Amino acid sequence: MVRFGTGGWRAIIGEEFTRENIRKLSLALCLKMEDEGTSGEGIVIGYDRRFLSKEAVIWASQVFGSRGIRVMFVNRSSPTPLIMFYVMKHGLSYGMMVTASHNPAIYNGIKVFTRGGRDADEAQTADIERYLAKAEALYEPQDEEAGQMPPPSYLELVKKGMVTEINPLNEYLDNILSVINVDAIRERDLRIAIDPMYGVSLTALSTILSVARCTIETINAQHDTLFGGKMPAPTEGTLRSLQNYVLDRYCDIGIATDGDADRLGVIDDRGQYLHANDILVMLYYYLLKYKGWRGPAVRNLATTHVLDKVAESFGEKCYEVPVGFKYISAKMQETGAVIGGESSGGLTVRGHIHGKDGIYAAALLVEMMAVSKKKLSEIAEDIRNTYGRTHMEERDYRFTPEEKETIRQVLLERRELPKLPFPVQKISYLDGCKVYFENGGWVSARFSGTEPLLRIFCEMEQASDAVRVCTVFEDFLGLPS
Repeated sequence: MVRFGTGGWRAIIGEEFTRENIRKLSLALCLKMEDEGTSGEGIVIGYDRRFLSKEAVIWASQVFGSRGIRVMFVNRSSPTPLIMFYVMKHGLSYGMMVTASHNPAIYNGIKVFTRGGRDADEAQTADIERYLAKAEALYEPQDEEAGQMPPPSYLELVKKGMVTEINPLNEYLDNILSVINVDAIRERDLRIAIDPMYGVSLTALSTILSVARCTIETINAQHDTLFGGKMPAPTEGTLRSLQNYVLDRYCDIGIATDGDADRLGVIDDRGQYLHANDILVMLYYYLLKYKGWRGPAVRNLATTHVLDKVAESFGEKCYEVPVGFKYISAKMQETGAVIGGESSGGLTVRGHIHGKDGIYAAALLVEMMAVSKKKLSEIAEDIRNTYGRTHMEERDYRFTPEEKETIRQVLLERRELPKLPFPVQKISYLDGCKVYFENGGWVSARFSGTEPLLRIFCEMEQASDAVRVCTVFEDFLGLPS
């Protein structure tokens, strides 16, 4: 059964991510487009390097073509932000990307984008799920084993012009280069290590940085649907090889992106991993102080409150929204925010696409180093000295369906909490449960919308305090330490 979470539909390959479910989802979107009168616009579809990603696009294209809806098929593995950019730039109502982003290799999935290049919001995905019921009924007569006519073959659709194979990478790259200070970067002669984590960012990143005359070195660039046996998520634990490479080759920065290149991970010149929170804070500070931009920031509830301090120091405000980038982009549009981001590594900037873009964020980071004429480690230290040091403790827990229901009842239905070691200022149930402490720290517990996990995040000035609060929640909920 197809169900959308915070990052689209994701499922285990062979269990729920199957040809039939992909076709049914495509048919549901066809029916929605037909009812809305947008089917004449066509749809753009892209894919990443995961197992069955390209095949999934072909299966989807057959369905759209059979309904007379033209498909613009990006005919090589591509970054998710490229598809979002194409939807925005060409005024389409819908786009699709076959990817499971940073999920383990056994997953694949589909992200749906709407007008303006936005992630489909809850109303849109709920609407698609309603159309799935209609699609189920209509799909049965197309059962090939029952002797009915299958959808038109892919090659026939190409010959008829119902599927057009395109490669819009250049216009996406040109757009980024037009807003990045390439001249400033050229003057710095930077050495940059890129780790695409076996994903799809290398061509885009290397092209942008080559134009800016950076020296580029690359690891983990080959196509590997198992992602080297690791999660394709740019976290401290998965970027050890990039840390060593940056130190061994005296690089100025190490840049990593997740499987579909919408999230970013960074290693500084000292080989230190910079948390996504640090990157978000630094870029907001840079845009306000060095580029003279003005406007608020937007973050989700599991992202650092240091961003609030930066906003306040410039007379601005930071808005908090639930987890899911669709909430960030919507709030950015509403408030005219300069930047929006999340602690998992996704961010975007005003004037760019309305979704996460690790490639653009990486280019902006390199520009920040060039314009400030400082090393990345120096910029990070300046921020900490100005706004204070905090520690973020992040813990994930797997559970059985029975355990999930017990946790849900305790935490969200009965709204019971453990005896916490610090005075509480307020409690929010905007998305899961979040407790705000009087000392400025906080802790949140929520179920992931992309994986079967309970996530507990805690930010405090002292690491020991963050660990202590998480442990209290662990013990209270009976979670494994």
